[in-house]
Amino acid sequence: METLTGLVLIFISAALINNFVLHYFVGVCPFLGVSRKIGTAFGMGCAVTFVISIAALLSWTLTYFILRPGAPLPSWVWAVAGGNPATTVDLSVLSYIVYIFVIASSVQFVEMYVRKFFPALYKSFGVYLPLITTNCAILFACLEIMKHLQDPMRLWGLHEALALAIGGGVGFTIAISLMAGIREDMDICDVPKPLKGAGIALIVAGIMAMAFMGFTGVQNGVETALSSLLR
Repeated sequence: METLTGLVLIFISAALINNFVLHYFVGVCPFLGVSRKIGTAFGMGCAVTFVISIAALLSWTLTYFILRPGAPLPSWVWAVAGGNPATTVDLSVLSYIVYIFVIASSVQFVEMYVRKFFPALYKSFGVYLPLITTNCAILFACLEIMKHLQDPMRLWGLHEALALAIGGGVGFTIAISLMAGIREDMDICDVPKPLKGAGIALIVAGIMAMAFMGFTGVQNGVETALSSLLR
């Protein structure tokens, strides 16, 4: 029961309370660049959710078994090579390189899939689909997973890493879809000329960020409700 409660809290926190875009301000480039039409924005959100989930799966596996301090695979190689058993092998310095490679590979897979089965959606994405590779929200999720795998007192399991990734992807989809809906309405509004384009978009994004601050404190209520429900 505690595990289920923890997973739900991680998911809700990543999707709403600590939304990657509106709380940590990562992934802002596609958030602004692909939020002109709801259909395109929702498709981008789904693509990012898929990529971030695959990246989380691979990054957790590589971090747990290879990159974190004292990981089993490099420790075994070090012992076989005759190294000092008291030495802790730490390959976390390679984490950025590994994560970027994992993200780029996942994006390439998504791009090939969308191009083959959804050509219209692929065309509407334009240059922004390959740019998911540089979407810092995905790298941010990988780094958060690494941070929790470096804590010897509370190592995250794969289920917790996936809850964070899927929650972050859902939160990104919610944010970019809401933004697209607002921007579609603004196209028929009388926006002052100096604020047209990126100016009004950033103002709206700031207002949305303040609105999402209203979810602060929801976590305690959700935890209490889940504890009562699962008791």
